[in-house]
Amino acid sequence: MSSNTDYAALILRVSSGALFVAHGLMKVFVFTIPGTVGYFESLGLPGLLAYLTILVEVAGGLALILGVATRAVALALIPVLLGATWVHSGNGWVFSSEGGGWEFPLFWAIVQGAVALLGSGAYALKPSARGLATA
Repeated sequence: MSSNTDYAALILRVSSGALFVAHGLMKVFVFTIPGTVGYFESLGLPGLLAYLTILVEVAGGLALILGVATRAVALALIPVLLGATWVHSGNGWVFSSEGGGWEFPLFWAIVQGAVALLGSGAYALKPSARGLATA
């Protein structure tokens, strides 16, 4: 029997995962991979980090949606969000500022901390002796 906490974890996990998938795919289909690599390089970051960010956002988002390794995935996504906070730090607090402010990525990093503390919650795929099973 699931508790309210299990359903709260489910809501945070799935909604956050969907946002990560959307942000990763936006880097592929809207900004394009070469555009994203160029942007990272314009910040003084290695272009390889753009590829890793896209991979982590899409794969991490899917893992969160499915509830696979939720705590580890949420913790792994925090550095990505802190990096985004740094990138947007010069644009002011509010994310509606030109170039996007740093409030959203910082809040999202805090949400990942909550997801890591809560765990997968309801309707998650969890490892079992015979492969993945829903719990």
